[in-house]
Amino acid sequence: MSTTNVLFEVGLEEMPARYIIETEKQLKNRTIEWLEDNRLTYGTLKTFITPRRFAIQIIDLIGKQPDLEVEVRGPAKKIAHDEAGNWSKAAIGFTKGQGVSVDDIYFQDVKGTEYIFVKKFTPGKHVNDILPTFKDVILSMNFPKNMRWGTSKLRYIRPIKWLIALQNDQIIDFEIEGVKTGNVTVGHRFLGGKVTINDPLNYESILREQFVIADRNNRQADILSQLNELADHNNWQIDLDNDLVEEVTDLVEFPTIFYGTFSEDYLTVPEEVLITSMKVHQRYFPVRNHDGKLLPFFIGVRNGNKDFIENVARGNEKVLNARLADGLFFYEEDQKKSIEENNEKLTKIIFQQQLGTVAEKVKRVTANAVAIADQLGLSNSEINQVERAATISKFDLVSQMVDEFPELQGVMGEKYALIFGEDPEVAKAINEQYMPRHANDQLPNSTIGSILSIADKIDTIVGCIGIGLIPTGSQDPYALRRQAMGIIQILEQQNWLINFETIVDIALDQFKQGLIDLDQHDQVRASVMDFIQGRISYLVKEENVSHDIIKAVTHQQIGVISHLLNKAKLLERKRQDESFKQSQEALGRVVNIAKLELDYQVTDELFENNSEQALYSAFNEIKSSYESKVNEGLFEDALQLLEQLAPKIEQFFDQTLVMVDDEAVKNNRIALLNGIARLINQLANFKDIEWKQHF
Repeated sequence: MSTTNVLFEVGLEEMPARYIIETEKQLKNRTIEWLEDNRLTYGTLKTFITPRRFAIQIIDLIGKQPDLEVEVRGPAKKIAHDEAGNWSKAAIGFTKGQGVSVDDIYFQDVKGTEYIFVKKFTPGKHVNDILPTFKDVILSMNFPKNMRWGTSKLRYIRPIKWLIALQNDQIIDFEIEGVKTGNVTVGHRFLGGKVTINDPLNYESILREQFVIADRNNRQADILSQLNELADHNNWQIDLDNDLVEEVTDLVEFPTIFYGTFSEDYLTVPEEVLITSMKVHQRYFPVRNHDGKLLPFFIGVRNGNKDFIENVARGNEKVLNARLADGLFFYEEDQKKSIEENNEKLTKIIFQQQLGTVAEKVKRVTANAVAIADQLGLSNSEINQVERAATISKFDLVSQMVDEFPELQGVMGEKYALIFGEDPEVAKAINEQYMPRHANDQLPNSTIGSILSIADKIDTIVGCIGIGLIPTGSQDPYALRRQAMGIIQILEQQNWLINFETIVDIALDQFKQGLIDLDQHDQVRASVMDFIQGRISYLVKEENVSHDIIKAVTHQQIGVISHLLNKAKLLERKRQDESFKQSQEALGRVVNIAKLELDYQVTDELFENNSEQALYSAFNEIKSSYESKVNEGLFEDALQLLEQLAPKIEQFFDQTLVMVDDEAVKNNRIALLNGIARLINQLANFKDIEWKQHF
């Protein structure tokens, strides 16, 4: 069967770089769905994207849908015939609905009942009749932020400027918001022009002639090649920050590398300031020597060719030197104000209207941090370090440097604290309190920094939830989700034996002076714990632990985070382990029959058979060791002890009826099962785990 080649391109005003990657993925996925829905086979798909366009080639697309013949079941035979044996209205209506006649009916048995069937034939459509519906794919694209333009009703990422829809050399006709499809694309904004595409397969090469590298991967490879060539030529090491590489790839259509210099005087400023100025504000790559020392050079990526590249470099040098001059000025000026002077300014800065000033937050965080340190059994000198770090934790927020570069909060706090003679551990904690700053960021590695980070984050979480600022959908202005994840990750890394409930209660205690109504204390606590449990579920889901497992191990409390996560991972593994099935079923029978609300005691004299005594003896043999293993977090060992009970449990149920008429005997047997169930519950609530679906 003949095939055809197709090209669709949507030309736009410049899209934000942060949306480029997802837009390209979405274009490919939606095109595949459209092809599958229309039963169209093809050879290959190739996507293209730049800030001003996204496009897709469909190569070797089949020329016609395959014909479709499907078997359709109608009503039962007894309904299809009337009393005289003629076709009923139901049968006639069914066949009409399928486009056939009663002559096409045949019967088939389905689970003991005969039904009428017909074969429905649908001829395949020619691809020419289907291709115009690709307009729906374009319109179905969604973006984080949309806009409208002119009198248009369409909300889209940016105004559509041109459309290409081409089948071989023929235009596929449709229109979007007054823009008609054609075969003319537009090259680079300054170096290119309008150009006609007469063959979809020539799209990429024609755009290249117009100074557009349409393939994103090729564009990025070109950037990296130029960077490496420049580094080799000058014997440099370039900070190839992945995020920055991705961003500049999506800012340009035709990349050309240039480099410039800045005054060595600025190297006296902390390198974090210089790098932030270069990377975040100017999208430059910093340069180092082979010893890792920052050099007074920067590398940029121009959207254009090499013409007048020296002028481009000189212009960028002026911009960067001016920004670095500001940084040097701020750095020197900030050192003229003491920590105490800066802390005083925090009394006039609102953290949140209902939660008070930053100074009030610092006071709460200090109390939180000291209480957590005390719970962890730190020494008096360490507690003093924690208290000092918390007391001065926010002083850098009023510095000129952080006002200009908010990304440097904490970083500059550590730098200035060292300059002012603070303990290095205290200074380090000021920086670490903000860790992790984003997903996959490093965690605090010091004890003091970890405590301060938790104390700060839990204050924000409890306070915001307490006044009703619970994240909904994509709305999370105080980044509560990220902060909760940070606490969980820190507690797991540190493996501290402190219950999460204790940390929440410590934070709640700081709000008892009126910011949160005491009458709502329990409600706020419950809301916070639900929120945290949701974050735990999200975290372990990435490690393929299911929600029911998390529910099972948190049925009493969250407790020690590292213990909770270890239990969850262990039970998820056991759920997949066929050899654990027999033990699981035995333990499951115990928890299903147990009545934990009843506080019965076991009496040996009431045992009526050997299986009861054997199970009770086995229970007593493992009980002390089991509880010790659970308390130590040795859950694999604890579970193995429970597994030792499984044969005794099976023997018990084979030889013993629990619900007998004799109340004393019945209650004694329930008491025995209750004791075992309470052991199991220290590990997890087996009732919450969906075991069967995994065997």
